[in-house]
Amino acid sequence: MLDLLVIGAGPAGYEAAACAGRMGAKVALVEEKYIGGTCLHIGCIPTKLFLKAAEVKRLVKNGSTFGLKSFDVPIDMPVLQGRKKSIIETLVRGIEIQQKKAHVDVIRGRAKIIDKHRVDVNGQHIAAQNILIASGSQPAQPPIPGLASGNVVDSTAILNIEALPASIAIIGGGYIGLEFACFFSAAGTHVTVIEKLPRIVDSLDADVAPQLLADLQHQGITFHLSSAITKIEKSTIYFNSDGQEHAVRTDIILNAAGRMPVVHNLGLEDVGVDFDTRGIKVDQRGKTNIPSIWACGDVTGRCLLAHAATREGIVAVNNMFGRKDYIRYHTIPAVIYTHPQVASIGFTEAELVNRGIEYEKALVPLAVAGRAYIEEENPRGFVKVLAGTKYGELLGIHIIGDTCGDFICAASCMMALETRIQDVHAMVFPHPTLSEALREAILHLVK
Repeated sequence: MLDLLVIGAGPAGYEAAACAGRMGAKVALVEEKYIGGTCLHIGCIPTKLFLKAAEVKRLVKNGSTFGLKSFDVPIDMPVLQGRKKSIIETLVRGIEIQQKKAHVDVIRGRAKIIDKHRVDVNGQHIAAQNILIASGSQPAQPPIPGLASGNVVDSTAILNIEALPASIAIIGGGYIGLEFACFFSAAGTHVTVIEKLPRIVDSLDADVAPQLLADLQHQGITFHLSSAITKIEKSTIYFNSDGQEHAVRTDIILNAAGRMPVVHNLGLEDVGVDFDTRGIKVDQRGKTNIPSIWACGDVTGRCLLAHAATREGIVAVNNMFGRKDYIRYHTIPAVIYTHPQVASIGFTEAELVNRGIEYEKALVPLAVAGRAYIEEENPRGFVKVLAGTKYGELLGIHIIGDTCGDFICAASCMMALETRIQDVHAMVFPHPTLSEALREAILHLVK
């Protein structure tokens, strides 16, 4: 009998399996399709490659700012697709080596739970003391008439295009939709984003979202907010806005209306695992209501981020093998790789108000850091810091500006270590970097 069988080889699953293997546990990792999961094959990695291509194109186009001749060069999609394939293959090999070193048995096939200690894989029954479900998520399918027909693709299919469309309409103004909007806009495609809510990325702090919207509109991206899509006919989207029906005709339609946990066809109903369409119910250790069955990553619906999934998997493994551990969701950073980038951690100002937590805030432009003028001729963006009134503990940090995703980890470390704003005086930030704006914003609150 195995000590652990992991279902799903995404970031949550393969990291959890390797962690258990390094502890000396007898582990099997089952994957039906992608070693590396959605993130590596059809999510984080390929989308960021596309966005890097968009960034390079912008730099070349604006070369005169840096004393170079400007060129507006096209993006060669077949070449970009080839690089994507090469990167994925390299990273998959790395994961396979990781599993081998941890003595994890990787099994290709579909898994279905039979009971609390047995899983069917390709018709073979495998017994394990513990079962960890890390089946991930998939593109959501909103109930829009015509969504399954016409010229509609999801975030998986759009990553395989070999030619850039002249126009694209994107359903959803969340982080997935906006990242694709930035890529296609930079590539020269006319982009329209249709969002049913009155603002983009509803989870963003109220000061950040309007700034991001204004920056994206300045790039030529068209937005229809508070717009309910009524139907899709071939390449035309019909939607209601301000009591009137509108229509947008486009070359291709991207469904970027979010993601949903993969909870079906796993045998959860037969075993009695508590779940719904929002995910599998787990406690802070990763345990389900069934002894010996655990879950982590997107399938729990708690925090659909790859790095959060990894931490959840490790927490579950630690607890199942006797090491007490838990995850602090308020110290998990999030980054949106738009242009400009957005990085955040902790509470938004609205959340603090709703919770009745007393706080102070500072909003400082990125331009306080000299590096900002090297990166851009007219630097934009800001750092917003929220701290507790009584103790000065950091409660939330929200940044908008390119490369902020590279230094939000400093904020993550501070919050994980329960740093107070007055403690930052003793910290040295490298110069010249944009991270200096983070330090200035925090110290702005020190009396």
